Amino acid sequence: MAKATAVKWTREHLLIALNLYCKLPFGCFSATNAVVKEVAAKMGRSASSLSMKLCNLASFDPVHRARGVKGLEGASKQDRAMWDEFQANLAVLGEESEEKLHNLFTQDAEQDLDFLERGKVQLVRPSGPTEMVASVKVRRGQQFFRQTVLNSYDIRCCISDINVPRLLVASHIKPWGKFPGERLNPRNGLCLSKLHDAAFDGGLITLDDNLRVVLSRELRNYFPQAALEQNFVPYEGKPIRLPDKVAEPDAEFLRYHRETLFLQ
Repeated sequence: MAKATAVKWTREHLLIALNLYCKLPFGCFSATNAVVKEVAAKMGRSASSLSMKLCNLASFDPVHRARGVKGLEGASKQDRAMWDEFQANLAVLGEESEEKLHNLFTQDAEQDLDFLERGKVQLVRPSGPTEMVASVKVRRGQQFFRQTVLNSYDIRCCISDINVPRLLVASHIKPWGKFPGERLNPRNGLCLSKLHDAAFDGGLITLDDNLRVVLSRELRNYFPQAALEQNFVPYEGKPIRLPDKVAEPDAEFLRYHRETLFLQ
């Protein structure tokens, strides 16, 4: 029997693979993974081809390299060039890759792809007021950032370990409005519960050089208050839960938060 012709890896397919790499937990790149199989089929590729590409991309991930974890070593020069371009231009390519992945599943611009239920890709409609009024392009970028950050942290608040997607936020370390070039950078994100996101965004808490939670004097001014203390005091001085890939918080971004936004 004649061997099937290999499908060339185009720039479009590589962008889709990079997007998927950001959203799937490390260890879930197998050709038997239902999401890998579904996305590969829509790309017109075999699941094993997409699985191998995801493992190749893992070999470039600095978080894995720092921990001595290796992906496959068969990555091509094209893979390396695309990885470098993607990481250097996330503000544009995050949106573009999200749009390309979205269009594999639907042409309905009012639907978003959701990867927060393991082993399943779901089509959802924006529910919050901000998402409803945002342009499709902005929503694609927001979706890429949220899905990447939450999945990198195993869909758990990195402070409290809360594991309810509706209660979680992909929180920006450097503010969205002031740093457009870092809006879609996963290393500018933390997975936080809505309460801890509000406290972090408002400068009531921050992280030190060792990624340990620090409470501000401003927050302490509201003590004693049992419910408030229960949500913050147990985590003071404790290190956050780290992501398993790509989204480990940037030390310079955290320094900016401590020096500029934190209320001391």
